[in-house]
Amino acid sequence: MGSEFKQFLLKTNVLALALAFIIGVALAAVVNSLVKDIIMPPVGLLLGGVDFNNLFIDLSGKHPASLKAAQDAGLATINYGVFIITVITFIIVAFVVFLIARSFIPKGAPTKACPFCGEEILASAQRCKYCTSQLSAARA
Repeated sequence: MGSEFKQFLLKTNVLALALAFIIGVALAAVVNSLVKDIIMPPVGLLLGGVDFNNLFIDLSGKHPASLKAAQDAGLATINYGVFIITVITFIIVAFVVFLIARSFIPKGAPTKACPFCGEEILASAQRCKYCTSQLSAARA
């Protein structure tokens, strides 16, 4: 069973997927810090000293002084400042992923549809990258 699992890991792209996940988590942490610690403070300063981490709507009617005070008291809040930071972080991560993905797609290379799954692949491909079907005899 152990060798079967090892063969599964090596045969499929599970290892590549795991490495991509680890790099993605690290990238998200870096971008999160970039947005929270580098981008948002100057933006808040330009908007009159707004602290996005402290923008919230109090649903309890008790008017706490800060979001932390509201959370410590267990009050219901809508944390729209944190949401704005999260959206900006997502946009930056999505853009970086787009740039990385675009670098792996050959520009102007002729393509064709895989006869087995119909996905668009490079015309010179011998195996479909989507369904892994063999398309032509392997060159020696």
